[in-house]
Amino acid sequence: MQTYDLPQTATLIEAMRPTRMFMPTILAVLCGLRRGEIAALRRKNVDLAAGNVAIAESAEQTKAVRYKEPKSGKARNVCLSETVIEELNAWRLKQAEELLRIGMRPDGDTFVVTQTDGSPLQPRSITYEWVRVLASKKRPRIRFHDLRHTHAAHMLKDGIHPKIASERLGHSKIGITLDLYSHVMPGMQEDAVAKLDAALKAAMAGKIR
Repeated sequence: MQTYDLPQTATLIEAMRPTRMFMPTILAVLCGLRRGEIAALRRKNVDLAAGNVAIAESAEQTKAVRYKEPKSGKARNVCLSETVIEELNAWRLKQAEELLRIGMRPDGDTFVVTQTDGSPLQPRSITYEWVRVLASKKRPRIRFHDLRHTHAAHMLKDGIHPKIASERLGHSKIGITLDLYSHVMPGMQEDAVAKLDAALKAAMAGKIR
């Protein structure tokens, strides 16, 4: 797998802002959602006031698109950052204006990411559009699914506990997370030991005084 570092992620987000890949990119790289989960996400599943999104469905691409349970077999809640909440709120207003122009009024069943006519996106169309848009940008070529890997790598490198990362990504077992992202974790044990040692020394110094 390939991932973007934080500076690359920041520039990617701004590069995608003028395109229809902006919101799929935000949901993948800042929330860790899968392609099918993004395609199936509806407005009623997004609670901006509470700051979370319920991943209850996933779109599966066959000859047609069918909606089913997420890959893990159960729904999960994903906490939203302040940045994501702001972007989703702005996108809701923009999408509402876009749909009203063609006589559609969005409701809870409206998909968060749609085509210009309000119809749902097929998962493969997200991939096709990602490849097309990325080709026009001066960015390292990675797969759309690698944005999810990027989110996971950022969490683990920042010291987020693998259990939290596993729950956020919707893995059925923490072992899946550890196996997938062990390559970004070699320095975590050293960091943990250094932090523990610093805390111990501070406590010992306080006791000596």
